[in-house]
Amino acid sequence: MVVVKHNSTGNILGSSSELTQLRGLIKQCAASDAPVLLRGESGTGKELVSRALHSQSVRASNPFVAINCGAIPDQLLESELFGHRRGAFTGATCDRKGRFELAHKGTLFLDEIGDMPSQLQVKFLRVLEEKVIQPLGGTSEIEVDVRIVAATHRDLEEMVSEGEFREDLLYRLNVLPIRIPPLSQRKEDIPELLDHFAESFAVSNKRVSFTRRSLLLLQAYSWPGNVRELSNLVQRFSVLYPGKTIELSKIPEEFLSQELIHMAGFSEDSTIGEQSDVNSGEKEDLRSFHEVEEETGLNDSLPQANNEEGVDFLANDFEQIIELSNTITTLPDAGVPTKDILNNLESNLIRTALDQTNGNVSKASELLQMGRTSLIQKINKYHLDKNQA
Repeated sequence: MVVVKHNSTGNILGSSSELTQLRGLIKQCAASDAPVLLRGESGTGKELVSRALHSQSVRASNPFVAINCGAIPDQLLESELFGHRRGAFTGATCDRKGRFELAHKGTLFLDEIGDMPSQLQVKFLRVLEEKVIQPLGGTSEIEVDVRIVAATHRDLEEMVSEGEFREDLLYRLNVLPIRIPPLSQRKEDIPELLDHFAESFAVSNKRVSFTRRSLLLLQAYSWPGNVRELSNLVQRFSVLYPGKTIELSKIPEEFLSQELIHMAGFSEDSTIGEQSDVNSGEKEDLRSFHEVEEETGLNDSLPQANNEEGVDFLANDFEQIIELSNTITTLPDAGVPTKDILNNLESNLIRTALDQTNGNVSKASELLQMGRTSLIQKINKYHLDKNQA
């Protein structure tokens, strides 16, 4: 999701090069009346970009109307778009304007255009070509002046090849294409987004903050749900832990994705209270969602995992690895065997832990901050020495 400050002028939040380019493209496209096709993963903020296009256009003082083509049953979508006359079908007790009429002189945003039924695609194409609609049950046509912005997360070209989407409609819509980058491609925006959402969701002016380690973890996370997922996470923390400093490894597992749980260093065999001590040396009881009724404290310090030489792996090596990965800006033309690299890293870490603990799986799982069951599965996956296990 692209975030727009105050949701009015189209001031899109983010300082990455990807967002800078997106803002420039929006400004250029807003000056035209040509159709725009927004593409991007779910949660990247396609509707917010469409609103920014509208707010920066000459149509800004006129209606902005949005409709999700995938959220309305096929048999009702035509009526929603074009309207209907009284008696057009059972239940049509009065005339009703459709979204095209409601958006007259303004912008109509059609989200999930790839879900529009084939039969309706034909009628929609005619509207784009002739700029007239005919309500269901009506006998006369109505002229409409609407700027079309469509959006999808689907591969429309592949749908065309499979006969699921009209090629001529794709050409009509794809005059001004805009691709919205996923959050995973603009991770430098994450601190700014966290700050924005922490301020937006603050409870009684008590906003959450994050430890440095948690911030690094959030920047390394893949964010499959994009900015929508990040927004939901900050809102969840703001409600449950207002004014607290968040350390991810001390958050109940039901509040985090499986990937974040593993990154934060949870042990599947441990309860939350066993993860680490707070500064006072006392363990805090972070309760499950339905048990949170009173103010809950969080540890502001980082959980430590020191080896015999006194080197803090989590605070030094691990953070350096994450920081190094965040500096990668280009990849070789031949590509990178990401899966092999990560598997080799994980395999070497497991082998080192087993060597260090003389093959004691329980102790090795503690060193790796990994559940014992998961560790055994990975030992089998990487065909490590069974004698070590």
